[in-house]
Amino acid sequence: MEVATISSTHHLNLVRLIGFCSEGRHRLLIYEFMKNGSLDRSLFFSSSPSSTVALSWQTRFGVALGTARGIAYLHEECRDCIVHCDIKPENILLDDNFNARVSDFGLAKLVHPKDHRHRTLTSVRGTRGYLAPEWLANLPITSKSDVFSYGMVLLEIVSGRRNFDVSEGIDRKKFSVWAYEEFEKGNVESIVDRRLAPEEVDMVQMARAVHVSFWCIQEQPSQRPTMGRVVQMLEGTMEIERPPPPKATDGLSSLASGSGSTSLLSTMATSAAPVPSSFDSLQAPGGKSSTSRLNPKKSSSSLLDPTETY
Repeated sequence: MEVATISSTHHLNLVRLIGFCSEGRHRLLIYEFMKNGSLDRSLFFSSSPSSTVALSWQTRFGVALGTARGIAYLHEECRDCIVHCDIKPENILLDDNFNARVSDFGLAKLVHPKDHRHRTLTSVRGTRGYLAPEWLANLPITSKSDVFSYGMVLLEIVSGRRNFDVSEGIDRKKFSVWAYEEFEKGNVESIVDRRLAPEEVDMVQMARAVHVSFWCIQEQPSQRPTMGRVVQMLEGTMEIERPPPPKATDGLSSLASGSGSTSLLSTMATSAAPVPSSFDSLQAPGGKSSTSRLNPKKSSSSLLDPTETY
């Protein structure tokens, strides 16, 4: 049933499934060929000749937005919510014009509405570095788990670095941890890929992308936006508040050890005030809500300009 459902999905930012094999113990999915390969080959430093030229900022932002639209379609526009479970650069393919196509649904799971858009899975699925904390805490898996993975990918698109990169240039810290520290200091330009010329980068788009990435990797799933809202924020049709520290970036080790996994996830509610308790109640500009909208004007330490709305 899952193969039938995935094969019936049609979206500009999804790779089209053209066939499958289920013979004995063999399980294969066959997708259309993408000339420019996977995003990781074009994004990260490599000795490969095809990776010597960095993707332009506009191409990167287009990939980020296209990927978000593809995932939002899976979560919100299909009959059943499809949780991909393995969002990472290797599973984002680029067509002839470098448009993003989300691929590899080998780990994807259907979540029926009667299941309240979540399902508890008995084994961890996905790739280290992109796993949401709830995977390791043995908590229900929802579409917000994909949102976390997307946030890590978005940070990589901006920086051209693996989110789990540790090097002397970032004080031997995990890159996502170091990036938020630079964000806190107002030194956002240091997060951007050094291969990009400063004049090439649209700073407003970059600001949106950085804000969104940190919202997506919040430890509590309820504090992450839906992918539909991610698309709105990247497009600039939804205002964005300054994100709180994404504690999941340095909390995975204690989650993985099994010590205090529940309490670790619950600390966000008390330590992250005054951020919204849930992203689900927020509205785009013009909508009505009982909570405040995402608006950097309320913050005295906006990413680039405290008076600017991204």
